[in-house]
Amino acid sequence: MKTVGYVRVSTDRQAEHGVSLEAQEAKIRAMAIVQGSDLIDVIVDGGESAKSLNRPGLQRLLGLVSGGTVGGVIVAKLDRLTRSVKDLCGLLEMFERRKVALISVAESLDTGSAAGRLVITIMGAVSQWEREAIGERTRDALRHKRSQGQRIGNIAFGFRLAGDGHYLEEEPVEQAALAEIRRLRGEGATLRGIAAALNQGAYQTRRGTPWRLESVARVLKVAQNG
Repeated sequence: MKTVGYVRVSTDRQAEHGVSLEAQEAKIRAMAIVQGSDLIDVIVDGGESAKSLNRPGLQRLLGLVSGGTVGGVIVAKLDRLTRSVKDLCGLLEMFERRKVALISVAESLDTGSAAGRLVITIMGAVSQWEREAIGERTRDALRHKRSQGQRIGNIAFGFRLAGDGHYLEEEPVEQAALAEIRRLRGEGATLRGIAAALNQGAYQTRRGTPWRLESVARVLKVAQNG
């Protein structure tokens, strides 16, 4: 069976975690030998995220699959191909239509069988659930810290770091500017109009520069999210 390998890294730092392009290719070539398949090529996507299927190497791979050139695709790990369950299901359907097997070395999976297709879909779903759960926990933790008045990232306009170095307190001069921005916006003023009014009223930005519509928009966005 003719097979093609696919390797991907999104950043150079991934090499530190055993997923360098070279490490992936070595695993793919070893798997091809074990299976006795003819590995005709190893396609590389360097510096590409798995968030989208719009990657040069992957598009070339899909072209080979669509053209019936190969009977199998080998990846060192499933997330090298995609991290999206939706995209994974779409790829599996395409591979199945073309009678192409997807083989993942790390997960010891081969979609050449119905059981393999089921397991690989479940694993992809679980991985996505884990990522989303982590994201939710992170957002909840940040929201709790913000509600307690603790500093999160950059200090929002209208506040400053308190003496303890952990909590925030209001900055009187910026609070006055913030109140004026909210008042003008509530009266229906445009961002450009608010900037002009602030400059006429001698209100300054945190950097001491004149107000522009972009800086007004930024302050309003942070205030609304907070």
